[in-house]
Order: sequence, then structure tokens, then C-alpha cells
Amino acid sequence: ARHRERERERGRMIRYVAGRWGASAALRAARIGGGSLPELPTSSGRSVVVRGYAAKAGEAAEPSFYEFRDRKIPFVSQLDIHEPSLTGGMPCFRVLDETGQCVLDDASAYEVDEELGRKMYENMVKLQTMDTLFYEAQRQGRFSFYMTCFGEEATVIGSAAGLDFKDHVFAQYREHGVLMWRGQTFQEFADQCYGNHRDYNKGRQMPVHYGRKDMNFQTISSPLCTQLPQAAGAAYANKLANYDGITVTYFGEGAASEGDFHAAMNFASTLACPMIFMCRNNGWAISTPSDEQYTGDGIAGRGSAYGMPAIRVDGMDALAMFHATTIARDYVVKNQSPILVEAMSYRTSHHSTSDDSSRYRELSEMKAWKARDPVARFQIWLEHKGWWTEEEESVLRAESRKAVMKVLDMAEREQKRPLRDLVEDVYDVVPEHLEKQYQEIKEFAKKHKHLYPNDILIE
Repeated sequence: ARHRERERERGRMIRYVAGRWGASAALRAARIGGGSLPELPTSSGRSVVVRGYAAKAGEAAEPSFYEFRDRKIPFVSQLDIHEPSLTGGMPCFRVLDETGQCVLDDASAYEVDEELGRKMYENMVKLQTMDTLFYEAQRQGRFSFYMTCFGEEATVIGSAAGLDFKDHVFAQYREHGVLMWRGQTFQEFADQCYGNHRDYNKGRQMPVHYGRKDMNFQTISSPLCTQLPQAAGAAYANKLANYDGITVTYFGEGAASEGDFHAAMNFASTLACPMIFMCRNNGWAISTPSDEQYTGDGIAGRGSAYGMPAIRVDGMDALAMFHATTIARDYVVKNQSPILVEAMSYRTSHHSTSDDSSRYRELSEMKAWKARDPVARFQIWLEHKGWWTEEEESVLRAESRKAVMKVLDMAEREQKRPLRDLVEDVYDVVPEHLEKQYQEIKEFAKKHKHLYPNDILIE
């Protein structure tokens, strides 16, 4: 009733303005938001300012700011070009420098206890060891493809430690450390890369395209950036369902040049999706360096354009990554809205086993960054705290190497999935057109058995 009365009063005032000052003044008055009109100029000639309008008698009211709903932008009389460089770049948070020394005067707020620190480091070493040996296995032709996360171990393990197990993860393809943190074994990684009968994805995915429903880790897909809008949608669905967890999506700075990045950011911001956009800015999008990928203040600087808070953090500092992720997650839970985190690191490896990065970057650059190894940096900090010894280091490295070598041999000997798995699981009953295709595939496989592994069941 009050709303209807306000609207009637509004109508009377608009008609009054139209009769006294003309249709254009009435039109401008009618465009003022908020459901109430400004006070209008009087016959005395006094200037009045109400809700951003200033006028004198006989003049049409003019706004002093642009307003629509909750957005208010002041008008100015001086025309200027806004130079982004004048605002400066977002700073990068760190706790440990390249030598493993704490750079903070008071580091008590950014510590971890001994148990957590040791677990983080052990996972970083295991991840580094697995990447080394799996990469070598691929080079030997034992499986078709592999991607490492050399140089980004702290980014992945540090962020994984800062998340909750119930948080849904939409990864790009260099975040297998999140699965390792959540409990996936060397054997399960090897089974997926070989695509044997124990592979949870039934041999249908490329190597390193992992997925675990029981670990809230969505299956990785090769097309760049597709996981971002999917993550935004999942976060919104979980919000509507009152799910007790958030959504996290990982991506590289190259993926942020895709249209899907912008769609996902806008979707998440306008619908207040509880999620973290975790950018791994490792300097290279395959062969494209970051300075050719974008101008402006990197990826974190884009947050404000979408009304989204952002954090920039040293991605080669495990302590900084852990605390940045923890703070980001707390923000999302408290505000039920998204946040953007940009982890600054460097990809010290080739993009994948299909890439030779020495063709587009200097060896001196790679060596300089390898000297800043995030694993060694965290090891030094642990030793300084008295939480790690050289003897423990030797044992962990040796045992990890032995365990990885063993699972590679075991996974290689396991039988592959049956050929018929190609057409199963999509429909309850295989439709006629798929059945016809499968029969053609089966006949081809029987005729050309030399093209197929001996242990694939053709039935």
C-alpha cells in the first residue's frame, strides 16, 4: 500500500513538472531511481539539491551523479583519461624468500604446526619424485602423455592444504597434487596413466586427466578453460542446496585469455557464487610468455572489474600459499561470494611431454628459476625450525623413488579395459546406432590385432 501511494505521488509530481517546466524536465525527473522525486525548484529562485539533483527556478534539474539501483557514480566537470598505470600494481604476499628465510618481522600469524608442516613437505617431495619418474616413463614409451608441476609444487600442495576435503575442485591439468593431498596413492596415479582395468575412468581419458568422485575432484578435460564456467555453475547449485563446502577452480594465466574465464567471473560475481578462482600464473602459456598474454595488472587486477576481491601471493612459497588459501576460503564461507587468487610462480619444466621449451626460452632463464626451487625453500625452513633432518630427507627420497618405480611396473602389467567399454555407461541400454559402430570397431580390431595391445579383450 505504501508503495502504491508513493507511485501515485510520483505520478502527480511528474505531471506537475511537465506542466510547469516542460516534458524534458519531467522525463529527467522520472528517471531518478529510488521511488521518490527530488524537491523541485521554487518560484523564489532558490537552488535546491536533493538525491543528487541541483537546479534553479526556471531550469531543468540536473543530476550530480549517475545512479542505478545500488550503483552511484559521481559526475565531474573535467574530462580525464584514466591511466591504469597511475594506480600501481597489486602487491604480492610472501612469508619465505628464495633462501627459505622468513621475511616478516612477526611471523606468528603465518606459521603452521610441525605436523602440518611435515605433511606438506612430504607431499611436495612425493609429488616431485612421482613427476620425475612418470615423466621418464613416458619418454621411454610406456604411456602416451604426461605433465609435471615442477616449480609449482608449493602452489598446488599449499593450496590443497588450505582447503577442506568437502570442497569441490575443478582442476586444469597440473593440480594432481591436490589428489595426492586428499589420499590418492602412487598406484592409483599409475593405473590412470596406463589406462588399465583399475583406472577409475576406465581408460577413457588421456594420462593425467584424473577424476575422483569420492574425493570431490571433477574429471579433468583437455579443452582449455572449460572448467571455469562449470565450476561457477556448480558453486551456484551448491549454494542453492545449502551445501557445506565451497568450489575451487584452478587455471593458468593463459586460460584467463579465454572467453570462458570472463563468463565464469561475471557469472560468479553477479550470482554471488561461493568459490575461489585459483590462477597459477607460471609465466608461460605453452610457448606464449605472460607479457605477450596480457597487459595491465596481471590476473588479480581483473577482480575489481567484476566486483570481486583478489589476493596476489608468491606461488613458490608454501607457507604463503597455505595462508592465502585459508584466508580466501574463510572469506568465501563468511560472505558466500567469490574471490580471485593469483599465485605467482614459474613453470620450470616443459609444458608437457609434447613440448620442448628450450625452443622458445633461454636455458639461462630456466636455470635461474630452478635455483628458486619451492621444495628446497620449504625444506630449509623446516630444518631451521628443527622439524626436519638430512637423514629424514634421504629416507623419504629413497622410499618415494622405490615406491614409484614399483607401481609403474605393476600398472604396466595390469590388463587393459575391454574394448566394449567404449560404448558402455552413457545409456542404460546401448542404442542401435552405437551398437552398430561398436560392431564395426570390433571387426576392425579382430582384423588388425597388431594395432591393439595384446591384453585388450575384444568381445
